[in-house]
Amino acid sequence: MSDPETPGAILDRLYQVIDSRRSADPAVSHTARLFQKGTRKIAQKVGEEAVETVIEAVRGKRDRLISESADLMYHLLVLWADARINPAEVWQELSRREGMSGIEEKQSRAK
Repeated sequence: MSDPETPGAILDRLYQVIDSRRSADPAVSHTARLFQKGTRKIAQKVGEEAVETVIEAVRGKRDRLISESADLMYHLLVLWADARINPAEVWQELSRREGMSGIEEKQSRAK
């Protein structure tokens, strides 16, 4: 396997493409169609893809899990773009949590 591009760079680039589709023609762009349908439909798609990802994980279908994970990531990025959340904000939050136990992180949110 060749040395892959950093995941953050791929996701950042995909986010830029998704965001650029906000004003595209829904007749020719699936992403523009999602934006046109609104937040509820986008969130519904994230939920559907999450369920499909979980199903493939439980079934042990590695190739399908990879494919459904890509679908989930795409729809999550559309949801972020719809909410005007830049991936860098999520990366910053992940960085803040780095080295923190899950228990400690949950307690920090309760305050």
